[in-house]
Amino acid sequence: MSTTAELLKGAAELFPDEVVTQAHVRHFDLPLGAGRFALITLDNGHDHTKPTTFGPQSLANLNAAIDQVEREAAEGTIVGVGVTGKPFIFAVGADLKGVELLKRHEDALAIGKGGHEVFKRLAGLAVPTFAYYNGAAMGGGVEVGLHCTYRTVSAALPAFSLPEVFLGLVPGWGGCTLLPNLIGAEKAVTVIIENSLNQNRQLKGHQVYELGIADALFEGADFLEQSLIWTAAVLKGEIVVERPAVDRGEGWDQAVAKGRSVADSKVHGAAPAAYRALDIIAAAKDGDLQKGYDAEDQALADLIMGGELRAGIYAFNLVQKRGKRPAGAPDKNLARPVTKVGVVGAGLMASQLALLFLRRLEVPVVLTDIDQERIDKGVGYVHAEIDKLLGKGRVNQDKANRLKALVTGVLDKAEGFADADFVIEAVFEEMSVKQKVFAEVEAVAPAHAVLATNTSSLSVSEMASKLQHPERVVGFHFFNPVAVLPLLEIVRGEQTDDASLATAFAVAKKLKKTAVLVKDAPAFVVNRILTRFMGEVQNVIDEGTPVEVAEKAVEPLGLPMSPLVLLELVGPAIGLHVSETLNRAFPDRFTVSPNLKAVVEAGKRGFYVYSAENGFKPELDPEVSALLEQGDVVLTEEQVRARVLEAVAQEIGLMLDEGVVAEAQDIDLCLITGAGWPFHLGGITPYLDREGVSERVTGKRFLAPGVASVPA
Repeated sequence: MSTTAELLKGAAELFPDEVVTQAHVRHFDLPLGAGRFALITLDNGHDHTKPTTFGPQSLANLNAAIDQVEREAAEGTIVGVGVTGKPFIFAVGADLKGVELLKRHEDALAIGKGGHEVFKRLAGLAVPTFAYYNGAAMGGGVEVGLHCTYRTVSAALPAFSLPEVFLGLVPGWGGCTLLPNLIGAEKAVTVIIENSLNQNRQLKGHQVYELGIADALFEGADFLEQSLIWTAAVLKGEIVVERPAVDRGEGWDQAVAKGRSVADSKVHGAAPAAYRALDIIAAAKDGDLQKGYDAEDQALADLIMGGELRAGIYAFNLVQKRGKRPAGAPDKNLARPVTKVGVVGAGLMASQLALLFLRRLEVPVVLTDIDQERIDKGVGYVHAEIDKLLGKGRVNQDKANRLKALVTGVLDKAEGFADADFVIEAVFEEMSVKQKVFAEVEAVAPAHAVLATNTSSLSVSEMASKLQHPERVVGFHFFNPVAVLPLLEIVRGEQTDDASLATAFAVAKKLKKTAVLVKDAPAFVVNRILTRFMGEVQNVIDEGTPVEVAEKAVEPLGLPMSPLVLLELVGPAIGLHVSETLNRAFPDRFTVSPNLKAVVEAGKRGFYVYSAENGFKPELDPEVSALLEQGDVVLTEEQVRARVLEAVAQEIGLMLDEGVVAEAQDIDLCLITGAGWPFHLGGITPYLDREGVSERVTGKRFLAPGVASVPA
């Protein structure tokens, strides 16, 4: 059996580029005459923009610090040990860059065991141990504190979570075992499963305290000072920490069952991490910690060597890194300042855009439309949304008044746009209408103004073709709901110049959107892939496969909603319009479903009806059922899934050949941020590679081996 030090030394050799965290030990006398105390501070030597992580060398440093305090505790020279972090950061868990490099199961197992062996020692010291969660704490950062006897938390702490399941791992350094034993299975399942699968929801300091994870809550300004006074009182017996008893009976089993239903609703059995975590939580009921740690080690190693985690890390890196440095964007120094924004249209989409520009840019925003009533409605919508923010305490009265004063509406475009630097249209999706609007705007807007279109499928080049200055037209395609989905497809028309494009990217950054540069091709990226995907589902229904079989076939993808529920959200008429646009462009691959046409002509809002008796689950609308004309070719779920995935793989291959985006990575970034495709798939291309679909259809993988997969 190798020692912890040997385990970590071996792991460190695999990861030479680790940003190493030091574990500094300092000693001082506690207040109230409580005795000599050792405080370990975790610090990687960088400011808060580079959070502290635990790679193998960092764990070895913590291990060495524990060697020292263990001796002092045994000798009786200290009365307690504390662990805290650098300013604003406690620690944010394992260093995922090291995890990506692992190629063998035994190396992955060593990482799990190494973390456990080090953290466990905090629980085994001869004196009480204290974790002071002073700043952001995630994953292994949370877990190191769970091994301590007591915990305090800062009220200013902005983010606290066990995000492993979100990425395709389990909290594997004690989280699955210790947390339910501390706060009960129900609360632990919320933190480990539910929050993770809800887009990695974070806890604030007061929630950490209310859940019972921390024993005391102190203000951020003098957090450590107050924590040390509290520590002294605990050590002197003046404060006795009492924790409620944990329900180890039926409540525990019910919590695990609830966790499974949450996982089923989110990933439909398609991603193993949540289920592995729930198995460990279920087994932790008897309080056997070592058995739990061993199960965590095994789960961690299995998942590290699986495709889901690699796809999860790949997706995480796309959003955090590539999303912030868009491929192909022009030099940002070419961007022109934007001090006023014009919005053509005052309907719901236009009003949402006006609100977003107003909140993020804080410059005058002016709406125009064809009559005063629509304009008033649009401005009224923006005002009402600002009032909601005021009601929730997200803005104060002064800021609310200022924002409301910045938004106006006028009938006359010349009056509204004469000094606008950026004008975006969100009018009806028809080429002649948009060309007319742009001609009117060009006549009155300044020569430098960028003219942006929120079109979802029409040609930006054609839209600009009749203008005197087509070089300043750019596609600026948002996704609904605008406030929620981060993606912004920025489309370069044939004549768009670098300055207009750079300005569009600069605006996107201020709007806090993930911008991806897209070539001016029909339906751009997300709508083209989704339309091909939905079109193939629709085709198999038209040919004769029952609706429920076609819907269920794609469940293993773990998508946020089924195809026909998505169609309902988008609106069947819009779905039909986009499929007709793409059918004109690519008639050999994009069909127009006669059944979808019939549903739209009948004025139906979707294929389903929802009733309270059925718990609001989707049921096929009998009226829609009567409209459907189907053939007699009935496919199985497996056959449907193969058809749909092969169609998507073919379309992605063609889009990459056409240069619609720079690389496959941009397709994945678009699907994750614009259509909510799951992290555990890595978007779509890693999944198509993993399932062998890419090679079957295109003759090659979309991504190089080792990208979003285990290195060979």
